[in-house]
Amino acid sequence: MTAISDFFTFIGERWSVLSFLAYQHMSLVVQSLLLATLLALVLGVLATQTNWGVTVAQTFSAVGLTIPSYALLGLLVGIVSIGVLPSVIVLVFFGFLPILRNVVVGLRGVDPALIESARGMGMGRMATLVRLEIPLAWPVIMTGVRVSAQMLMGVAAIAAFALGPGLGGYIFSGISRMGGANATNSVVAGTLGIILLAIILDVVLNLLTRLTTSKGIARV
Repeated sequence: MTAISDFFTFIGERWSVLSFLAYQHMSLVVQSLLLATLLALVLGVLATQTNWGVTVAQTFSAVGLTIPSYALLGLLVGIVSIGVLPSVIVLVFFGFLPILRNVVVGLRGVDPALIESARGMGMGRMATLVRLEIPLAWPVIMTGVRVSAQMLMGVAAIAAFALGPGLGGYIFSGISRMGGANATNSVVAGTLGIILLAIILDVVLNLLTRLTTSKGIARV
């Protein structure tokens, strides 16, 4: 009970700092996720135009996820220095991969007969893509976005290695002082904060998916 009491005292004394770091963490993840989603949509659409493009996209997304985020961040630090920039690059890269895979899967899963029917009604390539293919593939695409968001919450913590913003700094600080005063509280506070942010973001994305999915698709 004493440990729990000390932990809540620790949180209360540092609430303003923790809440600001939580805001930074969420902001970093959301902005990187938006960039990754836009990039994945554009490249995913281009990739699905040919069979070899689909193969390249799927292979790249699978191989890319095997790269250790810590190693990639360390490499970027040597190229672009420390701070926000390497953190954003790493998050966009890893966020891009699962979304790209789901964009390809979603678009390739659209019934070709529906596309041909749309073309027969006089719809152009862009109109068919925007009004038919993407809406039909949207639930699959958003699943990729949600998976990416959860992954980026953890990757953003590692970004503290490059002095990136967010709660990761509290975790690294606690680990470096392990055995010292409040070291464990620092690690636990940072970890629980990231878990809470991940839950909040997933709820928001789930609600966004429901609101932006066509009612006809949602009932299927």
